[in-house]
Amino acid sequence: MRYHRKVFLAPLLTLVALATTACTDSRSVEPGAKAQKKTELLAAQAAFAATTSATRKDAAFTAQTSATRKAAPKIKHNAGESPEYAKQCGWPVNCPAPLPGSILPSKRIIAYYGNPLSKKMGALGEFPKDDMLRRLKGEAARWQAADPATPVQPALHLIAVVAQGAPGKAGKYRMVMPDNIINQVYGWTKEAGAVMFIDIQTGHDDIRSILPRFEWILKNPDVHLGIDPEFNLVKSGKKPGTKIGTYDAADINYASGYLKDLVKKYNLPPKVFTVHRFTRNGVTNSKNIVLRPEVQMVMHMDGWGAPWLKRDSYKDYVVAEPVQYTGFKLFYHNDTKKGNPLMTPGEVLKLNPKPLYIQYQ
Repeated sequence: MRYHRKVFLAPLLTLVALATTACTDSRSVEPGAKAQKKTELLAAQAAFAATTSATRKDAAFTAQTSATRKAAPKIKHNAGESPEYAKQCGWPVNCPAPLPGSILPSKRIIAYYGNPLSKKMGALGEFPKDDMLRRLKGEAARWQAADPATPVQPALHLIAVVAQGAPGKAGKYRMVMPDNIINQVYGWTKEAGAVMFIDIQTGHDDIRSILPRFEWILKNPDVHLGIDPEFNLVKSGKKPGTKIGTYDAADINYASGYLKDLVKKYNLPPKVFTVHRFTRNGVTNSKNIVLRPEVQMVMHMDGWGAPWLKRDSYKDYVVAEPVQYTGFKLFYHNDTKKGNPLMTPGEVLKLNPKPLYIQYQ
């Protein structure tokens, strides 16, 4: 109540003073002066009423606002979900406008990853072809239901160069898949109405020498590229699987520039280019990555584990270092082997920014 008394006190004293003066002096003043005093009294009364009304409105608004603030629950975000944090990091990114034929950001890619020669490298090779394509179709439908506003584009992500624990004939600790295997998966892609990704694990090779070997397949408009820093170990000299590798922005810019040249050479729609990442040093100097209209860059969160750990990794290594678009990998086996649930489309869609490339392994 002290607040109200302080607000009302000045107008009230003015009104009393004017009223007292008018009563005391009424017998000794002229009629004109009496009229002036009456006018002043009425003006003071009006000012008091206006001040009281305004103060009451202010008090009512303050009380209402305070009650609203107390009533509105504070939104709690898991790691990687906060729009405020994403904005602080620089999302959304100022990037080239999508060219005609671009997949992103108007669609979301749902991909099966792996190699048909291995049941342990991912869903693409774990299941027989027909079963695998049926499962992929089911995942695509679940994502479409979770986000009806974003059409789903199914994909097959083939590991076309597989890192090896032995040097092999070339001494490069990698194995290049035969063309017939690549063509076989490309045929499955066509059958499923999907797009294809050529994934490269360089081992001790150099992306500059091995990427051009795939021009014959990348020149198709529905074939895109992925690279895996984890298995790029030429600088360290370590065997794949014994140490986590890395790519610098300069390596990524080379691959992006190569794709740009293919797009121009063959008059293709933009290429999607995914870069796997789950450690701080997996990609160095990310601020130096060049964005090109012909290439759509996806920084792809590749780590496995409990949902909280995957969210933390997404926040620390993808959200914190904006490039262009984001991806998120889900492991049918590794994510769940300790009893943790596989994250649902709805849970992944709470991430901010929302991933536009989802990969199942």
